[in-house]
Amino acid sequence: MNLTVLGKNGVSLIDEAARNILWRTGVEIPHQEMLKLFYNAGAEVDSTSGRIKIPSKLVDECLKTSGKKFTLYGRDRNQKASFGAGKRNYNSIAGEAHWIDNHGNRRFATFDDVEQAARLGDVLPQLNIVGAMADPHEVDISYRCVEVAARLLRTTTKPVTFWFFDRPSAAFIIELFTVLNGTKENLALYPPTYPFLEPISPLRFPKDGIDLLFETCRVPLPVPVGPMAQVGMSAPGTLAGTIAQETAEILAGICVTQLIHPGTPVCFGGIPHAFDMRTTQMIFAGPEQGLMAIAMTEMGKYYDLPVYINVGLTDSKCVDAQAGLEIGSTLLMGALSGADIFGHLGIAGVDQASSLGMLVFQHEVIEYIERIMRSFTVDDETLALDVIDKVGPGGVFIAEEHTVRHFREEIWMPTLLDRNYWPTWEKLGRHSVDQNVKERVEELLASYKPCPLSENEDREFDKILDSARKTL
Repeated sequence: MNLTVLGKNGVSLIDEAARNILWRTGVEIPHQEMLKLFYNAGAEVDSTSGRIKIPSKLVDECLKTSGKKFTLYGRDRNQKASFGAGKRNYNSIAGEAHWIDNHGNRRFATFDDVEQAARLGDVLPQLNIVGAMADPHEVDISYRCVEVAARLLRTTTKPVTFWFFDRPSAAFIIELFTVLNGTKENLALYPPTYPFLEPISPLRFPKDGIDLLFETCRVPLPVPVGPMAQVGMSAPGTLAGTIAQETAEILAGICVTQLIHPGTPVCFGGIPHAFDMRTTQMIFAGPEQGLMAIAMTEMGKYYDLPVYINVGLTDSKCVDAQAGLEIGSTLLMGALSGADIFGHLGIAGVDQASSLGMLVFQHEVIEYIERIMRSFTVDDETLALDVIDKVGPGGVFIAEEHTVRHFREEIWMPTLLDRNYWPTWEKLGRHSVDQNVKERVEELLASYKPCPLSENEDREFDKILDSARKTL
């Protein structure tokens, strides 16, 4: 049974409130083509202000047509992330403006950082969607996402995520994906990524964010819809009010995708956050984050949709006790809620920078929690009555064949956490987890062996990139 906080009655009240918001208050969409689609579908549209009031009937129609299961595939199609299949997926952040190097120094992100992120993401087994982690400002924003996508695809064989920018650049990105898949039909069958639609709370949508969907939904690529409403700032000062508004924004986003292309797969991106009135900073990992993540998972599952939540994050700028507390607590709550994906891993603090060290530490926490989620089996073999009888009072089980047969699958062994005796710990240099993390990052990057594109794919990528630079 999944962890819940709303229950059936709470879910029903939130759903009713969200529909009330959509019809009574409405949302603002500054996109004339989209306004026409809503008007033709029966919404109340003010073309001057861009305000749309969405009737509950239209919400139901769009929920009915939306794709509720999908899988992302890497260049290696054995590397995949399945949504709506009862599985947990993990992705690193799509991109940050700043980067923290392995010595703890913060600077602006570069394209070399994108490659480092792709290399590390490729070798971490629990990470099944590799994010660019860096949003490098070395090239103009008009074609930056095309360059980032190419760098990712040339480095990792897993599904990828990065920030799309606008409709013209999205067309070039579709060309890159088509090179790897051979045809547009294959691209639809084996999508390698998804463009993230992020409503701007409260109740607004970005023009370019919607416009680019007219390109990607033609495939169609799946679309996670994820506003980041903040309690008391861009949403009401209560968790319930924030969840109701966030749900309304997501439902509106789902309507957007279905009016553009019915059947487009969607993901319910329930990623609200609290707001710290003292620092005027969004809160990544307070206890409210876990509560809202569970609630948003309940809402997404109520609509029979895969769910994306923000857990496993930290407000700390480095790998320390605070990071361990916040990452572990919220990620466990999210996993127990039954969500499909836990995103934006690798961020140090609240969008302060990307950090490979933070990502490696989070990966260790993921493995810890995955062991919890695997639970254990109770049957004749695991109860071990014959072995207990054989060893008897005062005996030792370490040399028993039953122990050898089972201990590796029963007991999780960490890579970074320390369990040594004090003398051994001292002999090894009295390392903290942070030091172990830094060494692990260097070790993984040094041992990485990339799987390159074919010569033909590489040439085609160069042609597309050259065209994007000249055109955009």
